[in-house]
Amino acid sequence: MKIVANMDELTETFRNAVVTIGNFDGVHKGHQALLATVIKKAQAISGTSVALTFEPHPMKVLQNNTPPANITPYELKMELLAQTKIDVTVCIPFTKEFANLTAEEFVQDILVQRLGMKAVVVGRDYAFGRNRAGDIDFLKAAGARLGFEVIIIDWELWSGATALERISSTQIRETVMAGDMEKARDLLGRDYQICGDVVTGRNRGAKLLGFPTANLHLNDELCPKSGVYAVTVQCSTGLYQGVANIGYSPTFEDHVFTVEVHILDFNQNIYNEKIRVNFISRLRDEKKFEGIAQLSEQIKRDIAKARILLDSRCKNAVSTTKNPLQQSHLINR
Repeated sequence: MKIVANMDELTETFRNAVVTIGNFDGVHKGHQALLATVIKKAQAISGTSVALTFEPHPMKVLQNNTPPANITPYELKMELLAQTKIDVTVCIPFTKEFANLTAEEFVQDILVQRLGMKAVVVGRDYAFGRNRAGDIDFLKAAGARLGFEVIIIDWELWSGATALERISSTQIRETVMAGDMEKARDLLGRDYQICGDVVTGRNRGAKLLGFPTANLHLNDELCPKSGVYAVTVQCSTGLYQGVANIGYSPTFEDHVFTVEVHILDFNQNIYNEKIRVNFISRLRDEKKFEGIAQLSEQIKRDIAKARILLDSRCKNAVSTTKNPLQQSHLINR
C-alpha cells in the first residue's frame, strides 16, 4: 500500500480512482466492507483503490471538550489499512482551515482534480464538508455534473442478544470501555489491541509478588475497563501468553493508574521496547486484598485460568480465514 501523507506529494491524479472517505478509527468490519467494495470496483474499471483519511481525528480539532481516545493510533491504522489490500491511503492533515472547506470545494478540488476520482463509495448516512452539507443527495448531483459514480453500501450489522446493531466506532469504544473483549472481537474482526512502550514500574511485581510485569506507557489510546485480562503479547521475540492488570492496584492504595502485563514463561529484558497487547477475555474486576500474600495467590489463580483459556483458543484457532485482518498465531510457551 502506498501512503500519501501530504497532498503536495501528488504530482498527477490516480488512474480511475475509486475512493472511500473516513476516519477509519478501528478499521472495523464496517470499514472493511467499504474498503472491499472500493477494491472490487477499482478492479472492475482497471483503476486505483484509494482510502482518504485524516490525522488527527477531526473530533480532536473540532471538539472543545475532551475528545474520545483513538481505537487505533495512526501507525496501527496504516498497518490495518494495508492488510485490506487497498492500493493507496491518502492522509490529509486535519486543521480548522481544512474543516472550513465547503462540500463543493472538497469534491471538486481534492477528490476530482487532485485524486482523479471516478467513483466514490460511502455509507448511507455519510456527510462531509462545512456544516456537513455534503450529503448523499449532494454527492449524486455532483457526480452527475463532474462525471463520477456514487456507490452507497448498507451498514454492517452485528447480531446482538436482542437485536441487530450497527457496527460503528462509537459502539466499539463503548464495548471496549465495558470490558467486553469477545464482542469487541466480533465488531473489529480481530482482537482489540493496545500498543505501548515498556517503562520502569514501581519495582514490586517481581520483588513483592513474585510476578514480574511489563509496565506500559500509552499515548492517547482507548484503554479497556479496569480489571484483569487474559491477553497475548507481541514483542520483538514473538507472541506470548499473558495476564494484564488495568487500574489503580487498590491493595497498594497508591491511586496511580497503570497498565501492567505479566508475560507467562518469559524472562527477557524488554525495557524501552514497544509491545502490543491483544485482549482476549476479561477475567475479573480489580479487588482490594488484605495483603500481598492474598494478592499473590489470586494472581496464581488468574494465571491458571488464563492458561486454560488461551491454550483452548490456540487449539481451536483456524489456520486460514477469509478476513485478512483476522490472524491466527502460534503461542510461544
